[in-house]
Amino acid sequence: MRDQPLRFCMLTTFYPPYHFGGDGVFVQRLSNELARQGHSVDVIHCLDAYRLLARQDPAPGGQDHPNITVHRLKSAFGALSPLATQQTGLPLFKSTAIDRILNQNFDVIHYHNISLLGPKVMRYGHAVKLYTMHEYWLVCPTHVLFKFNKAACATPQCLHCTLLYKRPPQWWRYTRLMESAVNNIDCFIAPSRFSAIKHREMGLGANFAYLPHFVPRAEINNSSRQQEWGDARPYFLFVGRLEKLKGLQTIMPIFREYGKAELWIAGTGSYEPALRRLAGDNDRIRFLGHLSEPALRQIYGNAVAVIVPSLCYETFGQVVVEAFSQHTPALVRNLGAMPELIEESGGGVSYTSDAELIAAMERLVGNAALRREWGERAYQAYLRNWTAEVHLDRYLALVQKFRAAKQAPVIHNSG
Repeated sequence: MRDQPLRFCMLTTFYPPYHFGGDGVFVQRLSNELARQGHSVDVIHCLDAYRLLARQDPAPGGQDHPNITVHRLKSAFGALSPLATQQTGLPLFKSTAIDRILNQNFDVIHYHNISLLGPKVMRYGHAVKLYTMHEYWLVCPTHVLFKFNKAACATPQCLHCTLLYKRPPQWWRYTRLMESAVNNIDCFIAPSRFSAIKHREMGLGANFAYLPHFVPRAEINNSSRQQEWGDARPYFLFVGRLEKLKGLQTIMPIFREYGKAELWIAGTGSYEPALRRLAGDNDRIRFLGHLSEPALRQIYGNAVAVIVPSLCYETFGQVVVEAFSQHTPALVRNLGAMPELIEESGGGVSYTSDAELIAAMERLVGNAALRREWGERAYQAYLRNWTAEVHLDRYLALVQKFRAAKQAPVIHNSG
């Protein structure tokens, strides 16, 4: 049964090239890996949602395997469609199209970020149903558990927080719509142990499986392991969206005084103007903008380390694993899922204060051999845990477990 080609359907609000971040990229990567193994994959996503939120045309996305069929949902009502879903929790203007697709003979229906498709879509279709918790939408109206746009949420005040984020309140969250919808899911996939624990703390009673994300193998930048920086100034690297919750503003002041290395910043976002003002004319802080994957791999490989200063509860450390895949260690804030990756690998340090971060930076800048040692530990942990091959083996085993449970005969006790 393990080798039998299966039919998968992925549901996600955003899908490349119409996407904004890691969840869309992950769905495409997973779909392509399944397709390459001979499975067929349908993807449903909301084009209207992207057009509602996008400020510019999408950047080119990755290529899809021929075994992938993408359904880009559009409504005659345009932006009103995702807005209505956000308010009601129902796929009002797209329900017929979604229901028609999901009532095909799929073996697995896999939900991802469905915030603008609505929780009710979890009721549609008949198959093994999985849900990957890319963020905290199931338990948080703002998705990120970053209270008042200031700090990780410990004591929820959802209505006040939603209004501060300038989002209309979702009155459906005060009904049983979400509760009844999640009961249709066979298994919730948590990309970190922390994510599973936090969802339980926030009241999601469900069946969880721990399955971390993956980064496909790519060419290793061999020059990075030979570089001792010499006359060139070494640099630490930040990669990600330039938003307040990512915490970049907390490490930039360090590089005003720290003269032994630069800070390179790869990414864009709405907080970028404020960050550029904070950087001022400091020539040790470089903004690189959005980079292609080959260019990003190059700068990962040549960095002393990647720094992940997130102030929110990250559900997984995609940036950390991308760095590990290039033999590059990581220095991460001791919050959320980040410390798990350091504990699993030995490929870096978790820090709780600026002083601890600076001490770790000093150790690496002053000792290229230590940097290579940590980088090698990071890479070996990547091979053990976070490649596409490892992920697909675990993912398909999970699928077959729930397929077998659904296909098992029901034995009635005659008394």
